Amino acid sequence: MFNKKKSNWRKIHPMKGLFFLLLALGFLLLIGNVVMYLWNAIIPDAVGGKPISFWQALGLFLLFRILMGGVRYGVFGGRKRARRRKYWKEKWMKMEPEEREHFRRKWKERCNRKKE
Repeated sequence: MFNKKKSNWRKIHPMKGLFFLLLALGFLLLIGNVVMYLWNAIIPDAVGGKPISFWQALGLFLLFRILMGGVRYGVFGGRKRARRRKYWKEKWMKMEPEEREHFRRKWKERCNRKKE
């Protein structure tokens, strides 16, 4: 009655893994070269900075990612953030004005608290 064969949709084909590895390396090469080219084309003439190498450009890109939002899984990491934003927006819209004011006061207390 039921098909006894197990589904193999979870198995990762070695060529698929190799493809994604090459895709990631290609992305790193592209990003490194774009950052290096833009830096070397703009910064030395604009502010008198020194030209940078490919590895410095990758380091600069990684530093930028860490400082401006962290290194997340996925390309943009937006799904989880979008769900959280939607949850809080719905919660905020359902609040009464008194509840909203209480919520604001509590967050101000929490954010303005002196570090001990």
